Amino acid sequence: MHGSPACINIAGMRRLLFSLIALLGLVLDGPELRADPSQLVIGISQFPSTFNPLIDSMAAREYILDMARRPFTTYDKDWALVCMLCTSLPTLGNGQAVAEPGPDGRRGVAVTYSIQPQARWGDGVPVTTKDVLFTWEVGRHPQSGVADGELFRRIVAIDVKDAKTFTMHFDRLTYDYNAINDFALLPEHLERAAFANPAEYRNKSLYEADTTNPGLYFGPYRITEVARGQYVVLERNPSWYGRPPAFARIVVKAIEATPALEANLLSGGIDMVAGEVGMPVDAALAFERRGRPEWVVLYKPGLVYEHMTVNLDNPMLADRRVRQALLYGLDRESMVRQLFRGKQAVANSLVNPLDWCADPTVRTYPFDPAKAAQLLDDAGWRLGSDGHRRNAQGQALWVELMSTAGNRTREIMELVAQQAWKRLGLTVTLHNQPARTFFGDSVLKHAFPSLALFAWMSAPENVPRAELHSTMVPSKANNFAGENVGGYRNPRMDALLDAIEVELDRDKRRLLWAELQALYAEDLPDLPLTFRADPFILPVWLKGVEPTGHQYPTTLWIEDWHVAK
Repeated sequence: MHGSPACINIAGMRRLLFSLIALLGLVLDGPELRADPSQLVIGISQFPSTFNPLIDSMAAREYILDMARRPFTTYDKDWALVCMLCTSLPTLGNGQAVAEPGPDGRRGVAVTYSIQPQARWGDGVPVTTKDVLFTWEVGRHPQSGVADGELFRRIVAIDVKDAKTFTMHFDRLTYDYNAINDFALLPEHLERAAFANPAEYRNKSLYEADTTNPGLYFGPYRITEVARGQYVVLERNPSWYGRPPAFARIVVKAIEATPALEANLLSGGIDMVAGEVGMPVDAALAFERRGRPEWVVLYKPGLVYEHMTVNLDNPMLADRRVRQALLYGLDRESMVRQLFRGKQAVANSLVNPLDWCADPTVRTYPFDPAKAAQLLDDAGWRLGSDGHRRNAQGQALWVELMSTAGNRTREIMELVAQQAWKRLGLTVTLHNQPARTFFGDSVLKHAFPSLALFAWMSAPENVPRAELHSTMVPSKANNFAGENVGGYRNPRMDALLDAIEVELDRDKRRLLWAELQALYAEDLPDLPLTFRADPFILPVWLKGVEPTGHQYPTTLWIEDWHVAK
């Protein structure tokens, strides 16, 4: 590590932020919690900005909806691709997937799926290929505002064999040709009217206008009550075709402040804290040290990448030397060591070392204030006698750092970054928002001035096309579809993303992945912070919860959850 470590007063920040929860632990230490087989109450740290399964990609929404829906395909806890709504996984080997000529001379592929025969929407209407065709129509429309429009645009045709069987024709043969995890089915018989004006669909959808309509769901549960910003109630779905879930009713409470989340746990207001969107690691470690035998804490390292996305349309951050200086000026090793005590690590790339395609030789940015200062000088931001950096026109260098309000770990990381960058001569302001506003407006609409601190959750070997391809920048023209919220545009990155997807040879793909990571580390469209471990705080009587370590949450297997006998 270059340079001498700066003094980061994380300990003081932690003492200040933990004082409230320590007090709450004394006064709210309620009676021993007992299992209630009729109801499970889950605490999460965010409330969804929407319940439509195609709009945005907020983790809180996925966590809740995956109790009430099922994807055609997904990755399980062993990171294997499996069928859920389909009856068997089509492959080139079993003949249910067949390579065929595609448009523009590329190799395409035809993939045949069969829907579970007994699958019905909550109002009793069968789930059929009509829903498949309608979902494709919505997904590929340029004004619908879906998060992953690229998936739908790649489907050039869908042939319907019968009410339960269909063949998708893709314009290219990719290494993950049979994974249609994000083809989130919509009920044609209910949503057709809402899609009359595609540009207004995100607001007119019944998932927003009539969220408790039973016909919107076909999973083990259906949503029966919603208090916006507060809680969601799910009850058993009588039309569910699979094994009945153990709990008659599940309540998901959104508690955005970490101390309040723990206070509710201690007082019996909630039974557990979700790992995927719950308590930060430092808070879970503090909770564990207090030695509460009623709960067990599980730490699951996974494909969760905490970072600061850079608004590259901000002229002050357009020069990558400035972005590199920001990263060199941040002592991430000390921050991670003091906050997380070995439970998670510094990220040097967007690809987690747990994934086979991670490049161990990727460029790193050790703490080096002198190098950071030199890069800022080289970029034309000189340090004045007043301690502030300005360019030749006298403009001061400043950044605004935004994140989710109430997340204690992110608030500490923000304070550390603010102090570190002020020592480099920057003006740094903090502006946090409730998660539903931060993700639903500021991030989604590319409306944060400088930096947005949040996490990406990904699947195994997930090509970050939606996050990095130049065609995926959200804008008013495309109704804010796409997840390249920083506005990153690099033709070489586009070419690498395109090439990786269609390279079926794993060894050749590894080389392309290495080049992608090298380019990412050089350009820094995001400032890497950590690869997260998610703490699951579970009552000792709850069994069957198996963390996956990727973006598809434990709630996809909610019917396995049960009270210990």
